[in-house]
Amino acid sequence: MSAAGTTGNAATLQRFHSAVNSGSPELVFQAVDELVAPDVLFHAPVPMGLTGAEALKRVWGVLLRAFPDIHVTVEETISEGDRIVVRNTVTGTHRGEYQGVPPTGRTVSYGEIFIFRFAGGRIAEVRGVVDVLSLLRQLGALPS
Repeated sequence: MSAAGTTGNAATLQRFHSAVNSGSPELVFQAVDELVAPDVLFHAPVPMGLTGAEALKRVWGVLLRAFPDIHVTVEETISEGDRIVVRNTVTGTHRGEYQGVPPTGRTVSYGEIFIFRFAGGRIAEVRGVVDVLSLLRQLGALPS
């Protein structure tokens, strides 16, 4: 892949993160439609019965309802070929139900690592590891 392709992929990912950090479900869903392949392969805990871009939209819908001020800070990126790896810190205030836990008003912070594969200028595959255990502990759903 050329340097221009790698730069374009980084710009696509930056646009996606900007939409996520807007707090607007409409902007996130629009970004998914524009920047993500409809048949994206999504390897992360997702709602049963959904695949592709619709699964990604559902995940972000749930997160934005539970944490309306959610913010993803990209701490580190590594780019190679058609892939970008990002290490993020996610913060937010628990204002809506999440995984059966009613709103607590608590501020949470947890880490995640994602690998994005690009094809045709769009996100074609996503692999993620999210520290959900830490998140649930901060919400009081699990012992510390």
